[in-house]
Amino acid sequence: MQDEQELPAAAGQVAKSYPELYRAYAALGAACAASGPVEGPALRLVKLALAIGAGSEGGVHSHARRGLEEGLSPEALKQVALLAVPTLGFPRAVAALTWIEDVTDPVAGRG
Repeated sequence: MQDEQELPAAAGQVAKSYPELYRAYAALGAACAASGPVEGPALRLVKLALAIGAGSEGGVHSHARRGLEEGLSPEALKQVALLAVPTLGFPRAVAALTWIEDVTDPVAGRG
């Protein structure tokens, strides 16, 4: 789980104000990640897909950024958004693609 200094401002403030709550939340996340055989790049792509499905722009930004840091290609991240088209619909997939591009293509006027 992310260190509180790596969190977006609002989440970082909650983590700082309620450290016991954040530690419990981080421990739950770690336990969920360790609960089965999915790991590494596949785990990050699943988390990205879940953030897309939830419509969480911040979550998509976070998982896209962390995916790049972990060696995933921008194309792999974008493919997850495109895979959302038949299940979540074109508008949700396009929104997710733009959120990913905020991270992968900041020179295009994003991020």
